[in-house]
Amino acid sequence: MEPYDALLLVSFGGPEGPDDVLPFLENVTRGRDVPPQRLAEVGARYHEFGGRSPINDQCRTLRDAVRADLSTHGIELPVYWGNRNWHPYLADTLRTMRDDGIGRAACLVTSAYSSYAGCRQYREDLFDAVAPLGGAPRLDRLRHFFNHPGFVQPFVDGTAAALERLHEQGSRAVRLVFVTHSIPAAMNAASGRGDAYVRQHGEVARVVTEQVAGRIGETPLYDLVYCSRSGSPRVPWLEPDIADHLADVAAAGTDAVVVVPIGFVSDHMEVVWDLDTEAAAAADRLGLGFARVPTPGTDQRFVAMVRDLLVERAELERGGAAPDRAVVGRLGPSWDACPDGCCANPRGDRPAVGGAPADRAGR
Repeated sequence: MEPYDALLLVSFGGPEGPDDVLPFLENVTRGRDVPPQRLAEVGARYHEFGGRSPINDQCRTLRDAVRADLSTHGIELPVYWGNRNWHPYLADTLRTMRDDGIGRAACLVTSAYSSYAGCRQYREDLFDAVAPLGGAPRLDRLRHFFNHPGFVQPFVDGTAAALERLHEQGSRAVRLVFVTHSIPAAMNAASGRGDAYVRQHGEVARVVTEQVAGRIGETPLYDLVYCSRSGSPRVPWLEPDIADHLADVAAAGTDAVVVVPIGFVSDHMEVVWDLDTEAAAAADRLGLGFARVPTPGTDQRFVAMVRDLLVERAELERGGAAPDRAVVGRLGPSWDACPDGCCANPRGDRPAVGGAPADRAGR
């Protein structure tokens, strides 16, 4: 895997016990002037699950699955894991990597799409974590994987299976509801080269629907909606919210919905609370049948995708022939090094790893 001597899994982080909840939320919202009552409201969701987010356990499982997959394919590369907002913090993980003699690492960010919150903010935090170490190890972010078949195909299979279950239960007017995390409209406008966040999600929704249609012989109606809004009501965020959308489709005569969480890699809090708890309860009140498709998690195709992204980037960095890049849909592979101005920080420019003045790989 030259020039890489490690892989770093980069995630958001989450509390692992009741005493962690408030400090974690304060980390996440620092500088955003979120009132204490709002933190208490969000914290109550975590306490419904014992004060523990599923995300850290899911990252451990993914890390171990990636290690095993790499080893099975003859790649003996250490796999590390660090978080932006909770233990293990990126700064601690990178210090360990430095002490272990790691000189250069590829980084997989557990966010598939372009946006400040989903890409550049991670890159900024990686810079902040590695800068005090004198620049070692060098870090390269692997490309966005929203349209990699290893990410998309589990959603296709899960959606087709959910549709079949609902049809067997007697539902006929079934609508697909693709869901992702809402972000401020201005953040979407600055994502990629403009509106990339919405465009990328829209393309994944289209591809999943098209492939499902090829299996069932008809094209279901579908929509892209949002969840987990957390900002000021005075700031426009992406809409519609899933709860509002469910009310609209129920009023229009829909029998049931298949909720497809294409914005998420694993079943963490936004999935188990916003979708499995709140959206499912809303559907029940509205008399809608409800099925939620699993996230990729540690589906073997998703785990193999991590290896694929690592291999292709290593080939590129060694200066050989342009590697094959697995993608589905119309958008093509995303860039390897983010161009200047990509997913701009709304609070002002900050240094970040993984940037380049020019696009080397596509859009």
